[in-house]
Amino acid sequence: MISLSIIFFSFFSAVALFFLSYVVYHVIIAPRFDPLRKLAGPPLNGPLHNHMSPVLDPFRSPKTHAAYVEKYGRNVRIRGLGPWDERLLPLDPVSVAHVLKNSTIYEKPWQSRRLITSLIGCGMLAAEGHVHKRQRRVATPAFSVQNMRALVPLVFSKGEELKDKWMNMSRAVKEGQVASENQNSGQVEIDVCHWISRATFDVIGLAGFDYHFNAIQNESDELFVAYKEMFEIAVSQGDGVRTVLGIYFPIINSLFPDKRAKTVHRCQETIRRVAGKLVQQKKTRIIDGEKSGSAYTGKDLLSLLLKSNIATDLPPDQRISDEDILHNINTFMFAGSDTTSLALTWALLLLAKHPDMQTRLRTELLSIVPTTPISRLSPEEIESLHNTLQNLPYLNNVCRESLRLIPPVHSSLRVATQDDEIPVSYPVHLSDGTISEQKSISVSKGSFVHVPVEAFNLDKGMWGPNAWDFDPDRWDHLSEDVLSLPGLYSNLLTFSAGPRSCIGMRFSMIEMKTFLYILLTTFTFAETNKRIYKANVVLTRPYVSGQFKKGSQCPLIVTPLESIATS
Repeated sequence: MISLSIIFFSFFSAVALFFLSYVVYHVIIAPRFDPLRKLAGPPLNGPLHNHMSPVLDPFRSPKTHAAYVEKYGRNVRIRGLGPWDERLLPLDPVSVAHVLKNSTIYEKPWQSRRLITSLIGCGMLAAEGHVHKRQRRVATPAFSVQNMRALVPLVFSKGEELKDKWMNMSRAVKEGQVASENQNSGQVEIDVCHWISRATFDVIGLAGFDYHFNAIQNESDELFVAYKEMFEIAVSQGDGVRTVLGIYFPIINSLFPDKRAKTVHRCQETIRRVAGKLVQQKKTRIIDGEKSGSAYTGKDLLSLLLKSNIATDLPPDQRISDEDILHNINTFMFAGSDTTSLALTWALLLLAKHPDMQTRLRTELLSIVPTTPISRLSPEEIESLHNTLQNLPYLNNVCRESLRLIPPVHSSLRVATQDDEIPVSYPVHLSDGTISEQKSISVSKGSFVHVPVEAFNLDKGMWGPNAWDFDPDRWDHLSEDVLSLPGLYSNLLTFSAGPRSCIGMRFSMIEMKTFLYILLTTFTFAETNKRIYKANVVLTRPYVSGQFKKGSQCPLIVTPLESIATS
């Protein structure tokens, strides 16, 4: 009996010693040999202090990044969540391009991937390595230029539906059905963030898997409610500390689920049941069509994804499972609705803040309005209108400037999977106060690299002294420095860059330009007396001051143009 006790004691002592040694090595010893410690960086106020708040908070981050560049150069060492977490903050375009280009060396950290996977599954947003490559290969044909053009009439129809909904809200005010101080003008205060989110959900529902959420008309569809709750309540209004604990210790959410965990579980059950059934129905139609010789002609992303996945020129080992298909549909729902709706919301707010620019853009848009109402145009005529829309110079400038100034994705995080040398194009400031002309920075395996999307878009050293201002005309005379910046879209990091850049960029721009065209040729937009501020809650979202718990909001005064013309 005594010998057995000794054995158990020895075993647990060995385990405890191993755990203690592991912690001591990674927390105390290893950081001392981290090459990033040689870089200059902002001071710390204590062992538990970090730089995350000033770097991640959109209210403070522009000034923070500018101060870092001035004091510490363009490759800065910052502190993450603990004394062991030294991170590289690269503000050098060559360094960032290297990190984003080499996606097999710099992956999303397992912590980020676990959080994403726990919500929407392991789709392209969470997958890495050969899994991501396989999923991307299957999905790429669905996002071809030809397939995106086929979705243009759908986007126009939903834009028209949203316009009609807002016109009805305005008429209700004008007819006295809704109390308003400006009854005669039909002015109505509309939370454009809320309504545009409903519209983009409708668009991605139809474009994604030919599913009618009907969200513009009501919010009762169970699949819509499941996605909306998961994205809004579980993600943007979750408890930060509890979320972090759930990432490192997932069993907590199973044994002691809080409100957020219960919401996510309930929503996922609905999504698996309803969306999973849609996947199987589509798959059956495609297979039956092949057998009968009458190919299924569905143009939604799910149909195209399934067709691509069973294509004869795709090797069997490169195909993805039905579960992966569902996870990528979830990914399209998140990336295709939330990011685009926020980009549109910010664009309308910026135009409301700059009425002269709004008027100038409206004049350009009105110049191409056809004599026939959009509802009566054929698909070919709508596509022709969209082609004209795509080439409008000031609309292009406004979209690019809005996406530059307020990118929905504030920043991104990567982790080095091996030791690496990151090239630099600017002198490197070192922690001893000297400035080195070295050609690269050493990064150890396991080190985090913080990719500052917003910082690059607002860099005064690249974009000029007015980089923080909304100036669409800047795009008519870009500097050589800007033209050398990395980025999938217009030398911006808004849609990222490299192998993991946004696969849905074309579709997002179709939505953004189409909705701006329809809304700005029908309404004017003005600010209310409520202060709107930016908060980085997974994405950069608008909130009304003092009303954070109510979720994302962006109320604007919306007035029909017809009311202005007759007043």
